[in-house]
Amino acid sequence: MIAGRASVVDGDTIEIHGERIRFNGVDAPESSQLCLDGKGQKYRCGSISAKALDDFLSKSSPTTCEFVERDRYGRFVGNCYRADGSSVQEWLVANGLALDWVRYSGGAYAKLQLKAREQNFGLWSGTFENPWDWRANKRAPAVSAPFAGLPTQGSGGCKIKGNVSAKGERIFHVPGQAHYQRTRISENEGERWFCRVDEAVDAGWRPAAR
Repeated sequence: MIAGRASVVDGDTIEIHGERIRFNGVDAPESSQLCLDGKGQKYRCGSISAKALDDFLSKSSPTTCEFVERDRYGRFVGNCYRADGSSVQEWLVANGLALDWVRYSGGAYAKLQLKAREQNFGLWSGTFENPWDWRANKRAPAVSAPFAGLPTQGSGGCKIKGNVSAKGERIFHVPGQAHYQRTRISENEGERWFCRVDEAVDAGWRPAAR
């Protein structure tokens, strides 16, 4: 657990005592991400979320975050609360400033998100790209470069195999790699298929060594 005055990094990340903290189970637009408002006009939705978060946290300090895990970037991932006990993640989703990231939340904020959507709050007042898709599309060229010449999307179905090793490591294999043919995918065990390399990387899988 960590507590203190929070400095806002972006709509779903803060810093307390030099520790960068990613909110667990929600995803807000990136700082440079653009969305469309109800009139079809572009606006910096990521900046709006960050500014709203800063205002929300400043009204009841300190902020306390309970540790959940470290993500693949080494960041502290946690559930955070204002001094008055308000859940930061719940507030963000309820106001349409961040999305319920089901992959990590298990749908914990689904009801709040549905209500925000029905009332056209925040992002839901216009149109937007899911933050996780926006990031994947932004870095697709750089991620795909090492696999030049290898198919990243199968015709007629997804062909990239997202395998979970005996040690629990998430590793993906693309057609043409050494262990591609022998790798079997069991979706019941958390394994999955991907259509694109960048999609696999964004989901937390790493490329096979060969």
